[in-house]
Amino acid sequence: MPQKNTFSTIDKTLLTAGLMDGFWDRWLVHGVEKEDLERIRSSRFTKDKWLNGWNELANKKIIEASKYKQMKEFNEAELKFQTAGLYFQLNQWLIPERNKEKAHWTNVSLRAFEIADSVSGYETTYAHLPLDMYQCYGRIRYPKNPVGVVIIINPLDSSKEELFTYEVDFLKRDFITVSFDGPGQGQTFISSGLRGSIKSWETFMDDLIDFTYSQFSFLPIHLFGTSSGAAWAVYGSCNPKISKVVGVSPAFKNEEIRLPDYFMERTSFILEEPSMLPSYERMDFINPVLLVHGKKDVMVSDENIYSLYEQLPDGKSLLEFEHEGHCCNYKLQEIRELAAKWFKEGTINNDI
Repeated sequence: MPQKNTFSTIDKTLLTAGLMDGFWDRWLVHGVEKEDLERIRSSRFTKDKWLNGWNELANKKIIEASKYKQMKEFNEAELKFQTAGLYFQLNQWLIPERNKEKAHWTNVSLRAFEIADSVSGYETTYAHLPLDMYQCYGRIRYPKNPVGVVIIINPLDSSKEELFTYEVDFLKRDFITVSFDGPGQGQTFISSGLRGSIKSWETFMDDLIDFTYSQFSFLPIHLFGTSSGAAWAVYGSCNPKISKVVGVSPAFKNEEIRLPDYFMERTSFILEEPSMLPSYERMDFINPVLLVHGKKDVMVSDENIYSLYEQLPDGKSLLEFEHEGHCCNYKLQEIRELAAKWFKEGTINNDI
């Protein structure tokens, strides 16, 4: 496990976070409140200011959530606890290596989400998925009258808790959600030390689909992923136990993109090899796939998306957004609504 770059990686991350507005797109669309972000960014970032700032804001959210809980306004309480958990996630995310400090913030975040789950109108269970000598950690959430299952595949540098709004959008449309941290991600990385590779991700995806099918074979099972998560969702479309797949901005191994230094250094802590992306050329596609592409994506070219689309079987669809970049961040809620409609009806349009 790399050690020497820890402090420089944090410094580069803080510098990028302070200078680039686009750095925060991901976190804003996943639930960070704009006024809280503006408060954090009002002074020059240091590691201590980052950790203390998000910790303070998270604890304020917990106080607000507790008041809502006392007033029996459980929907508001759940959202405030989830937001607190997301802010704690920002602290664990900043620290690239697997150590006690990262584990502390991970566990604090997990606790906030457990409290949110306890006041939710949706049932939540927690599960372990054995992977060789390791364990992958997941959460499963249930609407009252499920019409299907959506397995949410996280992007490389993310965690299942960060994507809680994805769960909510699918739950509202009567889908059971299955969310696991894969190799190199979140609770799995912290608790098991499992790092990502092509082999470990192939095994993880195959076993996750098998696990989900063993629990819910009486319902159609779908995959939804973004970026590297979308690449592995497309991989999962080759599995006969899957019904449909949505891949938003699937990453490609052959894209010659210069990623930021801070990101490349971060991935060295969670990956066993430079890339953990599958090769689409080797896949035998059998299930319908909806590809979503932002025309301003500088990481995934039009050429690669169109080439992949041509390989897909009957039932495929392509949805493009003219003014969106990688992951179509500011259209994600709309995309999830369209995905749910497509899972149910097999059609997509912008009349949601």
